[in-house]
Amino acid sequence: MASLTVEAVELSKRFGEREAVRQVSFVAASGDVVGLLGPNGAGKTTLIRLLTTVLRPSGGTFQVAGLPATAAAEIRRRVGVLPESAGYPGHQTGEEYLRYFARLYGRSRAAARVVADGLLAEVGLSERSGTPISSYSRGMRQRLGIARALVNDPTVVFLDEPTLGLDPTGRSQVLDLVGTISRRRGATVLLSTHTLPDVERACSRVLILDRGRLVVSGGIDEIIAAARVERLSDAFLAMTREGSV
Repeated sequence: MASLTVEAVELSKRFGEREAVRQVSFVAASGDVVGLLGPNGAGKTTLIRLLTTVLRPSGGTFQVAGLPATAAAEIRRRVGVLPESAGYPGHQTGEEYLRYFARLYGRSRAAARVVADGLLAEVGLSERSGTPISSYSRGMRQRLGIARALVNDPTVVFLDEPTLGLDPTGRSQVLDLVGTISRRRGATVLLSTHTLPDVERACSRVLILDRGRLVVSGGIDEIIAAARVERLSDAFLAMTREGSV
């Protein structure tokens, strides 16, 4: 039986007069791939930053990996994150980059090398492990970023726009990795994206935000049926301000 790994209860975040996240409540379990959808400014990235303890909530609470929001340091050790615009040290090789982060998580030199080699194989970068990251394509860098997010064998993985700017081959490779993370590792994945076909391919559940509020949560088929349309894109438009633009 899948265990509960993420629980948000009326989670809110205010920046001055603007409420970026408004009383959002949802749960996710091990092995879930949850698509996080919404127009620009809907609160997707803010929600991720709350759940990864980068930001403190203005209201409500949450648990991640069985840990309360107050255990921020422990939560950070149990999650993996690929931010939307991740930066990489171009002078380092892929192997050096992953070994560095493995050492930060307390691995010995020998263990860090094993972790790095294993992750590079998992994301299909073994042949480029010894070349500088500056020579990597955008798709390769995104796969390296996912490997970095897995260094600590996380319970929950947050991916913010992981296929942004990728060609069809790169997108397919990244989405295959998302499936691997959930199936083989049993981790929960929260995937924030604007690309609805990616959600339809990779996700088991969907959360749609609009103006900081959660407007719908459920399986893709359930959401389509509830909106009385034939496609997820039509349901998305019907439930958000994008449909009125």
